[in-house]
Amino acid sequence: MVEIGAGFGRLTAPLRAAGARVVAVEIDPGLAESLQRRHGGGRVAVVEADFLTLAPPAEPHRALGNVPFAITTPILRRLLDDPASHLRRADLIVPDTLVRKRAATRPSTLLSLRWQPWWELHAERHLPAACFDPPPRVDAALLTVRRRRAALLRMEQAAAYRSFLADGFSRDARPVRRSLGLPPRTWKRFARGRGLPPDSRPYELDVWDWVALFGLVSGPG
Repeated sequence: MVEIGAGFGRLTAPLRAAGARVVAVEIDPGLAESLQRRHGGGRVAVVEADFLTLAPPAEPHRALGNVPFAITTPILRRLLDDPASHLRRADLIVPDTLVRKRAATRPSTLLSLRWQPWWELHAERHLPAACFDPPPRVDAALLTVRRRRAALLRMEQAAAYRSFLADGFSRDARPVRRSLGLPPRTWKRFARGRGLPPDSRPYELDVWDWVALFGLVSGPG
């Protein structure tokens, strides 16, 4: 178990009491020293480091944490950008608005679609700001990320798929058929078969649509 931003140990303590093996990552030297003094040893290893630059474990693991809201997206990218990582699940307390954006099936976002062939993102629970001491400026929510039992794409297809997505998400959000330069007949058959409007914008396609379109355009293999 990797705890991101262990801070004052409010999650470290119950995890330790439950018998979990925890790597508590904390960038602040004073907090890391306090964590080591109060919780270090045995099944808890305190690591003073920046999670964004820390090498991930080379064995299957879970991640959790009440993460710094200002760097939520970089943390998610660190966890999810590499589909070949050994991460199996993440449970993160993050801003509520971010959870609703990342866990939504539609409208899609480019960043979420980059991850979704390998990961399932779910909004587990809304957490009002009053739940925290001190309270943050915005409400939070629990975002749960689980590795798909059956990936929608092979790991070695990640780079090509993500390049394809980037081409489809043009800056002016033009219809997908135009941003990708698809032959009219090809797009018409695809859109009709999936119940999509003829002028679908990129955010109107979910991950299953994008994976199917990628397979159609890229061909076998």
